[in-house]
Amino acid sequence: MQYNGENNYYDPAPVPAPSPGGQNNKGGVFALGLLTGVIVMTLVGSIAYVGTKIYRLAEDKAASAQADEAAADSLINDTTIEKLNMLEEIVDDYYYRDEDIDTDAMIEGMYAGVIDSLGDPYSVYYTAEEWQALIADTQGIYDGIGAMVSLDVTIGLPKISGVIAGTPAEEAGLRENDIIYMVDGEITRGYELTEVTAMIKGEAGTTVHLTIYRQGEDDYLEMDVVRRKIESPTVNYEMYDNDIGYIQITEFDEVTADQFTEALAVVKGSGAKGLILDLRGNPGGSLPIVVDIAREILPEGLIVYTEDKYGQKEEYSCDGKHELDIPLVILINGNSASASEILAGAVKDYGKGTLIGTTTFGKGIVQRVLPLTDGTALKLTISSYYTPNGNNIHGIGIEPDIECEFDSDAYYNEGVDNQLERAIEEIERKIQ
Repeated sequence: MQYNGENNYYDPAPVPAPSPGGQNNKGGVFALGLLTGVIVMTLVGSIAYVGTKIYRLAEDKAASAQADEAAADSLINDTTIEKLNMLEEIVDDYYYRDEDIDTDAMIEGMYAGVIDSLGDPYSVYYTAEEWQALIADTQGIYDGIGAMVSLDVTIGLPKISGVIAGTPAEEAGLRENDIIYMVDGEITRGYELTEVTAMIKGEAGTTVHLTIYRQGEDDYLEMDVVRRKIESPTVNYEMYDNDIGYIQITEFDEVTADQFTEALAVVKGSGAKGLILDLRGNPGGSLPIVVDIAREILPEGLIVYTEDKYGQKEEYSCDGKHELDIPLVILINGNSASASEILAGAVKDYGKGTLIGTTTFGKGIVQRVLPLTDGTALKLTISSYYTPNGNNIHGIGIEPDIECEFDSDAYYNEGVDNQLERAIEEIERKIQ
């Protein structure tokens, strides 16, 4: 039998051609039949050997369940331990390449599989290396290309959710909403988001090859991007004409609250009569950090509250002492998620500003990172969050007050950001 790796099926061996003159070669057929019989018996013998062990395991499981039904409901019991031992033994006996067998990798895969079984894309098991890389990311300095990556849940592939200015990603021509189909020739479907970002990151000076699908293009785009050290401020700001301040928040990390406070002080000190807060492409981040930033904007009252599976609520409030006293516009889009939606949702509920752009991502759940003593960590979804008016936006998103689709042709061909232009118009209308 021949294995067709491309199509993943078995092709039958070719049927022997009849002998010259149209007569059957009985000797050849008999020999072929005998050989086939030996092969089949060998295969059946192997299957019977493995099958016997599985059958005995099933019997033991039934006995264990009868003996202690409560224990059988736990991950760790005599049956699961026995089955793990048996799986290890079968792999050791039959797997064709000993060099592929890595016990440590199996163990890590087992832990990750427990969390993967929840079916929640936001709950993740981190190895010690992945956890350290995540910590480095939140500090805003890492070796990479300078692009934010999120999961496009509609197709199950990672995508570019934002590009940091002045980075290799921008220089290579990557754009928001580009689908990352392959990284260094490896198809990304089926990989966790943390695994894809780890594939993209790497030592400064090295190159990563990305295969990109971009809507409107006839074929995939192939891009070689040279990694370098990225020192990414999460807050950018500037002043526009007519005394309009602009602040962009790319994500909510440990450093973001202080950076925002500084940016807000600068634009207000420069005489800003109105503020544009840009949350487009912001995938979220820390709940406490976005709450701190909301306290620089909102009036006294509730900012957000969470509720866990036990019905226990945790409220985050604002004393109103630093309420923003100038007109506010917030820019949002389909890649504004999680913490971005907490801030946008609170502003909308209080009528504190005008939301312009397109409907946000719709992530209304909260994760907590739980470091373990062996250096690994677990990120687990623990609750849902609700806006001040009691809205849970999970799977729904937040609709803008003014719908404004992004004109990518104008932006990439002419350098015109039509959503930002619309925000400036709205601020000018408010301050007249």
